[in-house]
Amino acid sequence: MSDVTRARHGRPVHHWRRDLVELAALFTAVAVADGVANLIGHGPDGPALLMISALALAATAGFHTWWARRHGHAPPPSPAGDTGARPAAVARPAGPGDGAAGPSGPSTLWRMRTTVRDEPGSLAALCTALAEHRVDILSLQTHPLAEGTVDEFLLRAPGALGAAELTRAVAAAGGGSTYIERADAHDLVDAPTRVLGLATRTALDAAELPLALRQLLGRCTIRSVPGRGGDREPVPVEGVLEDTVMRLRASEGGVLTVERPYLPFTPTEFARARALVELDARLGPRLPDGQDVLTLPEGDDIAVRRIDTGDLAAARAMHERCSDRTLMLRYHGPVGDADRYLNHLLSPRFGRTLAAQTAGGRIVGLGHLLWDGDETEVALLVEDDWQRRGVGAELLRRLVGMARQARCDSVYAVTQASNTGMVAAMRGLGLPLDYQVEEGTLVITARLAAEPSPLRPTYDRARRD
Repeated sequence: MSDVTRARHGRPVHHWRRDLVELAALFTAVAVADGVANLIGHGPDGPALLMISALALAATAGFHTWWARRHGHAPPPSPAGDTGARPAAVARPAGPGDGAAGPSGPSTLWRMRTTVRDEPGSLAALCTALAEHRVDILSLQTHPLAEGTVDEFLLRAPGALGAAELTRAVAAAGGGSTYIERADAHDLVDAPTRVLGLATRTALDAAELPLALRQLLGRCTIRSVPGRGGDREPVPVEGVLEDTVMRLRASEGGVLTVERPYLPFTPTEFARARALVELDARLGPRLPDGQDVLTLPEGDDIAVRRIDTGDLAAARAMHERCSDRTLMLRYHGPVGDADRYLNHLLSPRFGRTLAAQTAGGRIVGLGHLLWDGDETEVALLVEDDWQRRGVGAELLRRLVGMARQARCDSVYAVTQASNTGMVAAMRGLGLPLDYQVEEGTLVITARLAAEPSPLRPTYDRARRD
């Protein structure tokens, strides 16, 4: 290692040749001084000459000190070719401001997953290929497989770099089975923090489990099916992983089936999903506490709160007070079968249910937000005596707010053209609506990406218990 290299790393530099020369000069100076002192001390002008010699020696020492400080500690020159530039593809923690614009202009966030050979240098070749395209690696997760390794990246790429070009560069560097999609600011959170956040949400609310699994695994379809019955074999406690499908035993004895056709699940993803399901099973049924007490335009107070299967009896009692026409508009079928849907609708496994209650605790309205695969449905049922009083509009507004929090792109309602109350409630959201009529059934879809119009009814919030 050279003296220059040692100086750059902060270690002391020893110039032994210079030390030897200075030591020899010191001994020579002492010998000369002793001889001069003996010669001058016996002469007539000895004291004066000694004083002049002392001043000359002091001046020489001062000149030596100035010279050494100026020339003896100059910083070593940088080696040729060292410009101090860092490569573009550098894995580093992502900050909240990432994703808007890079150092050389607008940038795009991408979430990419690719499979590489499990051998030294594979990941380095991939990072080099990304660096050549000026791509920053914001985060990296590895999922070991029996053969090869799945690497999952969060990338910040120049805005002009498209998905196809990025995929070709990765393929040329040895990446296979590459999947890439646009990411957003939510993906800037590192994986451990995101998993802990999802676990917290699941612990507070049983209805969060399907949403947590969807956010953990990306775009997938989640269904709850019975664990036994017919020719279906029971799912073992540890679950089953079959390429693009995983089956996990739910707390009530059923089975959660998660399917992602476009991308196989890795063992790491399967373990994380199973941990969330086990947490949900251990905690049992639970709902967040609290309710809102609202004052309707006519002056009546109603309370809005979350309910589940524990309120099944009260929900059935409301069914009994509803007319056949109201039940038919809601369920699009025989009104005698309406009660058998309630257990499914109130289960947190399939969504969330809001109930509007009078001061005496009687349920007069139900609003459902249902997870329908990768889509979201809203449904309303309001007791006849409480219709046209704003109850349904308030329930629907809150359901849409829940869908926004769950990062849903849209919600849809299945009704009939004659159900003017439901149509009016959807229009009152102030959101862009799509209408589709199929065999007498009206499907209204509200796109949640747009901001709601301010022209919607508002209600006086008296207090929150």
